[in-house]
Amino acid sequence: MQELFTPEAFGGFGPHVLSKNADLPARCPGGRIARSRSQVRKLCPRLPGVYGMLNGNEQLVYVGKAKCLRTRLLGYFRPKSRDPKAGRILRQAAGIIWEEAPSEFAALLRELELIRRWRPRFNVQGQPGRRRPTYVCVGRRPAPYLFLSRFPPRDVLACFGPIPATWRASEAVRRLNDYYRLRDCPQAQTMVFAEQLELFPLSRAAGCLRYEIQTCLGPCVGACAWRDYHAQVRAAQRFLRGQDLSLLDSLESDMARASEALEFEKAAALRDRLDILRWLEERLSRLRNARDKQSFIYPVRGHEGRELWYLIHGGRVRAAVPAATDGIRSRSVDQVIRKVFHSKPLDKDPLPVDEMDAVLLVAAWFRRHPQERNRLISPEDYRIRFLMVAK
Repeated sequence: MQELFTPEAFGGFGPHVLSKNADLPARCPGGRIARSRSQVRKLCPRLPGVYGMLNGNEQLVYVGKAKCLRTRLLGYFRPKSRDPKAGRILRQAAGIIWEEAPSEFAALLRELELIRRWRPRFNVQGQPGRRRPTYVCVGRRPAPYLFLSRFPPRDVLACFGPIPATWRASEAVRRLNDYYRLRDCPQAQTMVFAEQLELFPLSRAAGCLRYEIQTCLGPCVGACAWRDYHAQVRAAQRFLRGQDLSLLDSLESDMARASEALEFEKAAALRDRLDILRWLEERLSRLRNARDKQSFIYPVRGHEGRELWYLIHGGRVRAAVPAATDGIRSRSVDQVIRKVFHSKPLDKDPLPVDEMDAVLLVAAWFRRHPQERNRLISPEDYRIRFLMVAK
């Protein structure tokens, strides 16, 4: 049975997504520690790049990136300073391979690409399917409300995320439905609004206790008008979009007043509610900033002196082209730039799960290296430069 599922032997990292080139990685044999260390010291360059560890079956078990390949790989052979995971990886390694990259940023992108392509078992971050995210959805007519779904229905009014599918997500959605007094009952529950006149009015009982405790407007008993209910739905959407965060300020004020009145149990309950909603807002805000505010050209000069322009739109690196400077620009480069930035405006659909790691990776890079933002070129600045050169 095992022979039927024997993995194919590793034959190389494969082509780059951005350049489509497939370089054969350099390699040194594993086996004896002293011999491997000597080969790395002799052959490995002091350049940025990615590296991989192969086991005895020629399977790629780990991929990493390094600002300096030689320094990083030699660190695996220092038992006193390496972390336990590095020791386990080295014990499995029968071969070490590496591939140079023009810059540390290029190595970071290449590392994520290779993890998603080869899925090495010692890598955790970036693995497809590692995250189990969910989306906050607003929908299910005629009385929409907030709910979680891994696969949002097509007919939802709005969708936000993805966010981690944890108990915090469920609790945050429940708290938002309570605050905005939106229903959360099953779709099978009949909804009747106050303006829906009936020939023979019926006395209806509420479908749950939330109407009685005033955390639901009661569309199941005709206790609210359609317009009033949908005003609350729009208010909830403004919170999820980050347009109106007065809910957080209100909870914080209520908590402070309860604490001053020595109502500590009430203050603790408000604190827990506030923490949950802040958790949700922070994650949605991080995704909004990573996607909506990151569209620019990022010039990066490699160790060879050649400058590449990384075209980042919607938080993702869409292409890498040679720098267009000093009035010299090829027609193909200009076409790529125009296609990435000027084809159509960035849509407002929720971020696909398979793009989340790439978007957060770019955001994390500029968070760790804020000085790099001074070198960015906006699409508008490029357009002005292009028009000036054209004249």
